[in-house]
Amino acid sequence: MPELIESAILGLIQGLTEFLPVSSSGHLELANALFEGQNLGESSLLMTVTLHAATAFSTIAIFWKDILEILKGLFSFKWNEEKIYSLKIILSMIPAAAVGLIFEDNIEALFRADVLLVGIMLLVTGGLLFLADRAKNTSKKVSFPHALIVGVAQAIAIMPGISRSGATISASVLLGIDRERAAKFSFLMVVPLILGKMAKDIASGEITQTSNSSMELLVGFTVAFFTGLLACVWMIKLVKNSKLTYFSVYCFIVGGIAIASVLLK
Repeated sequence: MPELIESAILGLIQGLTEFLPVSSSGHLELANALFEGQNLGESSLLMTVTLHAATAFSTIAIFWKDILEILKGLFSFKWNEEKIYSLKIILSMIPAAAVGLIFEDNIEALFRADVLLVGIMLLVTGGLLFLADRAKNTSKKVSFPHALIVGVAQAIAIMPGISRSGATISASVLLGIDRERAAKFSFLMVVPLILGKMAKDIASGEITQTSNSSMELLVGFTVAFFTGLLACVWMIKLVKNSKLTYFSVYCFIVGGIAIASVLLK
């Protein structure tokens, strides 16, 4: 497969599935299985960092005002609403950060093109989205207990096939949090984790070991960034208007096909 086309596909998958509740990791594994021998899911570390940077910048571009307020609150000596919100963001990061650091080797073992596991986890994602779309009385603000529970949902979403945005938004809505607030909190809480993971990868010293050209990286970044912008805005509208059922059905279909492809071999 030509390298630029592969970079564009990787960027498209990352940009769309980072925000839409269909699991970016699961789709990369399925893409790798579909294009057998092409190793789409095994892009270089530099390409991986580049794609994650693109979706992080997409989030920052959309929520820059909110992020600025969070940073002001974090470094403020006053105990105000912005500081409280920033502390909730930090609390929500702890479970995923702990799981990532403690079980790093075990997590990497999960990403071995296990199509059956991805299929099952996509069914779980579909179930969460189906339940979330039917939640009532969603008018609460995010509390500290809510932030911790949503953080645990994010940690569980490390599993390939469990959508991070799907798990965190569904958990928030099922807890009674306002839908728009749930979507915003879900996207904001992952930015520090992405930036932290990028810093860790860069500090590892392996970032220079890559076969990707500058053009491949540029194509991947550009596609991921702009598709990420569109997907993020679209997702907020869908959550607000209780339209997650469409993605629930999609996850059920793709998950079912993935499982069938393994069991019927």
